[in-house]
Amino acid sequence: MKVDKVTLADALARHPVVLDGGLSNQLEAAGHDLSDALWSARLLADAPDAIEAAHRTYYAAGADVAITASYQATYEGFARHGIDAARTTELLRLSVELARRAGADAGRDVWVAASAGPYGAMLADGSEYRGRYGLGVDELERFHRPRLETLAGAAPDVLALETVPDTDEARALLRAVRGLGVPAWLSYSVAGGFTRAGQPLTEAFALAADADEVIAVGVNCCDPRDADTAVALAARITGKPVVVYPNSGEHWDAAARAWRGPASFSAGRVAGWRTSGARLIGGCCRVGPATISQVAAELSR
Repeated sequence: MKVDKVTLADALARHPVVLDGGLSNQLEAAGHDLSDALWSARLLADAPDAIEAAHRTYYAAGADVAITASYQATYEGFARHGIDAARTTELLRLSVELARRAGADAGRDVWVAASAGPYGAMLADGSEYRGRYGLGVDELERFHRPRLETLAGAAPDVLALETVPDTDEARALLRAVRGLGVPAWLSYSVAGGFTRAGQPLTEAFALAADADEVIAVGVNCCDPRDADTAVALAARITGKPVVVYPNSGEHWDAAARAWRGPASFSAGRVAGWRTSGARLIGGCCRVGPATISQVAAELSR
């Protein structure tokens, strides 16, 4: 007799859940060039097996949740590369299927988070870390809704509204997920106690407090030190489980196209995040399977 899988929301109510790490660094480690504007999304068309293998590596390392390769996958972005809407729909749905297939033999409950990055990710000009695109909430909602509808139609366990740089985009995303029938988490990219666009995190987190679709709120793609204070704030403001998956702590030198400085992400921070209310814990850029394995070990204690 088949036992129904526990929903992610129910799992979060019982215990912390391990997220995966940076998909791009795992793909690059396998020898794939991600230098074009589509980033890892290009491999949905060119090397889908590589994406599935990367997800499988993170599951093997102890991750319970795989975040799909759809962060930079949009109808507009693919159109610029000559890929029509019908094929884009196929690729978005494929991103969910690859993560699902990778976890089929995990031997435990695992979940798929369909990634929806910010508008600036599609622009591929760094504005995803600034926000303030000159678009209103209505325009941003119209941009996000078609992709979210397609991803929701592929039946992921959750929609990952991630690396959100400002509150206008958060408002648009929260409106765009209404009625889709799939829960979501909302995760900001932050600097200090502010969004990347400079709004206080108290204001940013409060937007999701009463959103029934949102099962977790938090931060990603930020310095681990910024995550230390953001986790407790998100828990206090929203009363929801907190999601946290910062970068390694290294900094990207855009001119040299290289990472600089020491890493500051360590599994030693995990206990503090957990105590402060984090229930979805993993890593983002430059956090690989070895570190996720350490996070999983820490959370199993």
